[in-house]
Amino acid sequence: MSDHPADRRRFKRIAFDARTELSQGEFIWPVKLIDLSLKGLLIEKPEPWLGNPDWHFLVDIHLNEDVEIKMDVMLTHDDHGQLGFVCKHISLESIERLRRLIEFNLGDPQELERELGALIEI
Repeated sequence: MSDHPADRRRFKRIAFDARTELSQGEFIWPVKLIDLSLKGLLIEKPEPWLGNPDWHFLVDIHLNEDVEIKMDVMLTHDDHGQLGFVCKHISLESIERLRRLIEFNLGDPQELERELGALIEI
């Protein structure tokens, strides 16, 4: 079995494009969202990058003018101009929006149920 993180991933990532902001303290970076899952997200690394990897970040994904998904995240990797984050906290409202978004993009309700089951196990 491979030790590569992508091979161990239990959550399907969906490519998704939405206006996204990453913030930490006084810093706010508009970022390009590459993909997201029930457990985290991948973005293009903003320039200049001044984030402290030891502190939490807040990510705000704007689905439209009135609907957003907000997550408290931690940086898990910084590779090849991309930053990967794991979700540490998400509100019930945001997780429901994310669940519906993932369900729509997976197109398979059983796959979503497997992912939700895996999320509960963590």
